[in-house]
Amino acid sequence: MVVVQLGPQERAALLRQHLDEGVPLTRLAAHAQVSVRTLQRWAAEYRADSSAAGLQRKARSDRGQRRLPAELIAVIEALALRRPAPTTRFIHRRVCDLAPERGWAPPSYSSVRSVIAAIDPGLRTLALEGDTAYRDRYELVHRRSAVRPNEQWQADHTLLDVAILDNRGRPVRPWLSVILDDYSRAVAGYTVFTGAPNAEQTALALHQAVRAKPDPRWPVQGLPEVLYSDHGADFTSTRLDRVCLDTHIRLIHSRVGVPQGRGKIERFYGTITTEVLPHLPGHIPHGTGGSPINEPTLTLHQLDDVLERFIVDEYNERIHSSTGGAPHERWRSDSFIPRTPARPEDIDLLLLTAATTRRVQRDGIRFASTRYISPVLAAYVGEDVTVRYDPRDLGEIRIFHENTFLCRAIAPERSSETVSFADLQTARNARRRALKQQLRELTTHAGSLPEDTRHQTEIPTMLASTPDQLATPPARHGLRTYASD
Repeated sequence: MVVVQLGPQERAALLRQHLDEGVPLTRLAAHAQVSVRTLQRWAAEYRADSSAAGLQRKARSDRGQRRLPAELIAVIEALALRRPAPTTRFIHRRVCDLAPERGWAPPSYSSVRSVIAAIDPGLRTLALEGDTAYRDRYELVHRRSAVRPNEQWQADHTLLDVAILDNRGRPVRPWLSVILDDYSRAVAGYTVFTGAPNAEQTALALHQAVRAKPDPRWPVQGLPEVLYSDHGADFTSTRLDRVCLDTHIRLIHSRVGVPQGRGKIERFYGTITTEVLPHLPGHIPHGTGGSPINEPTLTLHQLDDVLERFIVDEYNERIHSSTGGAPHERWRSDSFIPRTPARPEDIDLLLLTAATTRRVQRDGIRFASTRYISPVLAAYVGEDVTVRYDPRDLGEIRIFHENTFLCRAIAPERSSETVSFADLQTARNARRRALKQQLRELTTHAGSLPEDTRHQTEIPTMLASTPDQLATPPARHGLRTYASD
């Protein structure tokens, strides 16, 4: 494995993901393109010094001993940063050809190689691989940690490694959408579903997160200040934008193709994958090609119950290694009072699933083969209303008339009554501008070099042809006409 040259600050930022957030070294090694052994050595150095100073790259023993002219060094660097990257041997031959006419002593092969090796790794990556590769390897990542509950929630989806039975008894793999409180690591809300992720499922998870839970052991509720998600179509939908606008939630998306900054919620998914799913029928281990090791028997509703019991009984109750406290206790610390919607029914209008329009009958509303009643509906017999509901709780539905909340209707047989982001962005933009300016100067320098004629041969000059020597164009053949006879 080729070791990527990282600066001390970049090494420290990488190690903090392991030390503070518990990201495995194997995952960090694959992402940063360094060996696990190298990361282990960096971690030991970082623990010994507790600062980025301990990760400072050691000075070269031959620093300051190079005797090559500055212009010659610039030529070597300019040639090395061309696309596609030339070999060191080619660069050495090229500068040796140029040396006599420039009055330079021909450099040795090792000297050329040392100049190439000393090129800034970030500059090399920017020149040879482009902006995206430079960003992913060398730009500092802003990993902001919340300082109070509900300051920032993270939202994401994952395809679960388990098969369940759908309504027709066919095996399918479900998805899990989770909303996690950044400060406490407590799960604020979730939804498990089949089919592709969409804005509807995200809205249902957010609805559960905002509302008070029936179980007092699950206290997380209220409105967050910030909702952080990726750039999926469900998270960038007009519906979610409207929800966040109406509830004064600042919606932040990760950059396209850069899923950095969601390590906390990915760690929770790892917990589900390793602690819950292996004990379920229909588990799909890695390396099986998506095939379960035994027959799936669980329904979507049963899987939902399993996940809720794990979240409430185990995950939110046990000590989190990164925070040093249980998620639900940390969320309730310091007598925290969450911000709640002024009218809870407005949240229902925004977040709950919208069904087809129903007409109020004399005995109530028929929906999903169930009769729902409410005294308020008496004044709306014969009127068309909109039904909104939570698929996980069909004991009640919400009734809206012309987008105005009317009432809750009950089914009697079902209901039981650091560093700032701005500073970081400025620093990394300045770094990129400096490298691009340096690259432009070197590219211009390389373009001004004389043409490479080492292996070129003379091309004989073609004799000019006179008009009389021009070949007569061949006659065109076609159908005979009367004019040609």
